[in-house]
Amino acid sequence: MVTRSGSPVGAGIAGSSALNVAVCAALAAWQGQDWPPERLLARAMNIEAQAIDVPTGAQDYRPAMYGGVAAIELDVDGIRRVPLPVPPAELEERIVLAYTGESRQSGINNWEITKRHIDGDRAVFDLFEQIRDTAVSMRQALVRGDWPEVGRQIGAEWSLRRQLAPGVSTPAIDALILHAARAGARAANVCGAGGCGCVLFLADPDRTAAVRRAIAEAGTRLLDCRIDTDGLRIAHSESA
Repeated sequence: MVTRSGSPVGAGIAGSSALNVAVCAALAAWQGQDWPPERLLARAMNIEAQAIDVPTGAQDYRPAMYGGVAAIELDVDGIRRVPLPVPPAELEERIVLAYTGESRQSGINNWEITKRHIDGDRAVFDLFEQIRDTAVSMRQALVRGDWPEVGRQIGAEWSLRRQLAPGVSTPAIDALILHAARAGARAANVCGAGGCGCVLFLADPDRTAAVRRAIAEAGTRLLDCRIDTDGLRIAHSESA
């Protein structure tokens, strides 16, 4: 089996989950099995948890499976993906993605935060609740097409999340975000668990070029990105 990925290792943009979904789907097709999407996702999630010896989340697999812009609802009766009526092109033209050049170990920050939550740290509980409320406001702003409000919610979530653990941000990340803000970025947020990996910037379409130049001038690698609208695809071919 040969795999290829445009996502750097430890980038925080769910590249490993996308590869996992693709591999599981390819193996199922090779065996002549037609698994429903949610069954395939459950297998991919459990296989990854076994491979890395720590629990995995549920959110990273669904964009790889379905594509598009969606909300993930985590409720007492299960997990639901809810497509959002957001034109992908409108979001795409506002996004700039940069790779810091250093991979991050998501388990370090995640375990520290999880342990504090299990231990009953009231500060972590309060931050989680505020982040939840920010996610609700972000969803509403996206559906309205209120891009200034989307930027405010991205910034609010980043302000809250960096309080969860000391390793979520670094001086280099803080400097990069400030550099991009001076070029016109509305907001920024570190992808995944933070610490290193990728940083996502939101800017008005007429400012994205300036933000990209500022990030490049800072010596940070820009990544091409787009909103995938197709999700998982399986191509069958005959080998010679």
